[in-house]
Amino acid sequence: MSEGMINFLANPERFTRVTRPLRSWLAGLAALLLVWGLYLCFASPEDYQQGDTVRIMYVHVPAAWLGLAIYGAMGLSSFFGLIFRHALADAAAKALAPIGAVFTALALATGSLWGMPMWGTPWQWDGRMTSELVLLLFYIGYIALHASIEDEVRAAKSTAILAMVGLVNLPIVHFSVQWWNSLHQGGSIFVKGGPTVGAEMLWPLFVMVGAYHALTLWLFLIRLDSEILARKYRALRARLSFN
Repeated sequence: MSEGMINFLANPERFTRVTRPLRSWLAGLAALLLVWGLYLCFASPEDYQQGDTVRIMYVHVPAAWLGLAIYGAMGLSSFFGLIFRHALADAAAKALAPIGAVFTALALATGSLWGMPMWGTPWQWDGRMTSELVLLLFYIGYIALHASIEDEVRAAKSTAILAMVGLVNLPIVHFSVQWWNSLHQGGSIFVKGGPTVGAEMLWPLFVMVGAYHALTLWLFLIRLDSEILARKYRALRARLSFN
């Protein structure tokens, strides 16, 4: 994307005008991929060790990936908002936070459901699970801090700093299974030598990953538009009160 296009879309009103037509397409794509992915999940064979429990993976893995990816995008948006005072950046970070929190909570919940039959316990304080919980706490802290500060400028600065501090946790989540002994299994898809998961299980997983991405973009555009409208309303109300 050219610098001119980036500057063009940096204006909140222009951004929403350009992206608004995409929402219905994203909603339809997300619904189609979710239905297809769920069908493939139940049609795929059982795992020889995990049995039907393996089907939790198709919900758990995309949620865990998106929880990390969304926080990365939130931290990057916070950086641009804090350093460059980007007009759209703080609104984008604020719009992303609840979406990422839901996916992270879903990853933790489905991981616990998987852990009961496979490990005999829903929770262990090992590196992966603990750092994933810390990620959820960063999301919750960001949302709570934004809600607790009425002044938008101070809220944007404080939450941006918190979001950027939380970026330190992302590599810990990702590499925790390599750095410490963990009940959580290591990587099995993007590994040297190719995936260790059979094609009959990769297809449902990749379709669900696509569905989660389409759903995330749809929710993000809706929340961002709502946040922009809310800020315009607060600014208008403040001007009327001042006058």
